Order: sequence, then structure tokens, then C-alpha cells
Amino acid sequence: MASLDFDLEESQFRAWYAAQAAALEDACVALTARVAAVVTQAGGVDVTKVEGRVKDVDECVRKFVRKYRPTLEESNTPYDIQTYITDLIGVRVVCLYEDELEKIAQIVRAHFAVIDVTDKVTAVESTEASFGYKGLHLDLRLSAAERDLPEHAAYAQWAFELQVRTIIQDSWSVLDHKIKYKKSIPGQLKRRINVLSALFELADREFRQIRDATAAELLQAPDETAEPALDVAADLQAPTRAAATSSELNAFTFLKIATHFFKDFEFDPSKVDGFVDDIQAWSAGMTRARFNSLMRETIGVVKRYKLHFEEQNPQGSFNPYTVIRHCLYLNNKTAFRPALRNSARESFEAWLSDNAEPKVQG
Repeated sequence: MASLDFDLEESQFRAWYAAQAAALEDACVALTARVAAVVTQAGGVDVTKVEGRVKDVDECVRKFVRKYRPTLEESNTPYDIQTYITDLIGVRVVCLYEDELEKIAQIVRAHFAVIDVTDKVTAVESTEASFGYKGLHLDLRLSAAERDLPEHAAYAQWAFELQVRTIIQDSWSVLDHKIKYKKSIPGQLKRRINVLSALFELADREFRQIRDATAAELLQAPDETAEPALDVAADLQAPTRAAATSSELNAFTFLKIATHFFKDFEFDPSKVDGFVDDIQAWSAGMTRARFNSLMRETIGVVKRYKLHFEEQNPQGSFNPYTVIRHCLYLNNKTAFRPALRNSARESFEAWLSDNAEPKVQG
């Protein structure tokens, strides 16, 4: 029964917590797994981490004392500590971008019953005097339909707090907790903390804008379905600066060309980045028009060799990157010698010799 005797209420809360500890841990594992399944299966967001924890009993008591005890005792309102600790079980979803916070919130709202929502993004952005930790907090429980399912019976009673943060917000939160003094400190130190916090906020925004700019650059990269001659003519008609930009072989123009030749292959951005860098190192000044042209000139020969290779090596790999490497080498065997390892180069040369394939160049 609720009372105004803090010592009694603390003792009863600690006894209750000890009795429920195992059940809380089991429920935390199950609810974390359920949240992870929901957000990953929905797709459309870049989730980097889903983790859960059970709040330590001492932390629970400190939170009650800090946030609720003074007001309750001032108003002479009886209390039991358990009622005010709504985040005994906490689940955290960490995503990449700010605009994914609400997307994740919408996903979980469709699968869980929402008890309460705390929008710390709006809370922080609504004041000029506050920087720092932002994110969404949702108090949730299983939906009514899922609470009735036998497989959820062991933890259907438990509510939990879901925190949704970007990876930048999560990093700031960790570092922020390591700053021991933040309020009653000299103004110059407080200002430095605020500047640091603002830099994290700026990084979050820039990270999202770079993602959007990258997608825009890819859409704007020239279409390589036309013949190379048409591409060159287009470059000549453009202003000098625009022509220089449009002729460059970079990750975006490479993808336009590569996906034209390999429509069903998904090129990983990190691999593309390094591969294009290698091409430029092997042949400085490689343009998109030249790359497009050499692919058209050599890919027929290389595809015939690919069929031969796969017949001889059923377990071997000859993916689009391997095809492109062979196309580069066939185009200019001196410049692009590093594109193939010795064994691959020797096998290709032997096949070319046996099949009397004409040299394309070099």
C-alpha cells in the first residue's frame, strides 16, 4: 500500500525488484528481440544497433528521489516507487539519420501499444539555450492481440521504454555522461560543452545532407546507354567546367556505366569507391567516356572467356568486378597489368592465344 514513508517504500521496492529480477531479464531479452524483428523486417531504415537493459535497482531509487519524491511529499501524496519507474526495461534502437527517427517510431506504433511519447528532438530544438542529447522515447507494451498469444505469456505484462537515437545522438549521450560537471561550473566551461554539443548536432545534420546529396549526384550522373560518340559530343557542347565534371570517372559515373552492363548486380558503394580509386591509380585521367568505350570494345571477348572460366572452374568466382578487371587489361595490357593477379593474367593470356583473339590495344 502506498505511503509517505520513504524508507518503507524503498525497502518494499527493493524486495519486489529482487523477486522480479529473473523475470525482468527474460522479458528484456524477449522484448529486445521483438523490437529488432519489427524494425528490421519493415525495411526502409538503416538500423545499426538494437539493445536492451534492465535498470539497476539503485538507479531506479535515485531517479525516483530526483524526479518525483520532492513533489509527492510536498503535496502530501502517498506513493509506491514501482509506479513511477516506467523504464525498468529499456530497449534502444540506433539508426543512422535524423529523419529515420520518426520512421522507426511509426513502425513500432504499428506493432506495439503506445503508453506515452517523449519527443526530445522537439524539446531541445524549441530552445536556444539547450543543445545535446536528442531522440525519441516511447513507453510501450505488446499490443492487445499479442498479449493474448501463448508464446508471449511470460512477458506480456511488462511495459518498456524504447529509445530511438541516431548514431551521433547515441555517441553524444555516452560522452555527455562522462562530463562530470555541467551546471554549476564557470561560464567558459559551460560554453565549451555547448559548443561541443552543437558540433554533434551539426554532424547529425551534415550526415543526412551528405546522404541526400550522394543520392542526388547519382541521379544526375550522365546516362551511359548512348554510344560513346554521343557522350563526347554532349561534353563538347557543355561549358568548360561542366564538361570537365561530366567527363570525370568517379563513383557516380562508374555506377551509371557498370549498372548498364550488369543490370542485375548490386554494386556495394564501399567496394565501388575503392575500385574506382584503383582504376584512376592505374590510369590517371580515366574519363567516363573512355571507360564506357573500352567496356563496349572488350566486354564481348571477356564474356566469352567468362563462360570458359566457369566451365573449367565450377566453384570459381567471376563477378562483374572480375569482368571489368579483364576488360581493362584487354584494353591496355601495360597500364592495367595490376588489374589482374599473375595467375589470372596467365590464364587469360593462354585462352586468348588458344582462341586467336585479336588484341584490342597495347
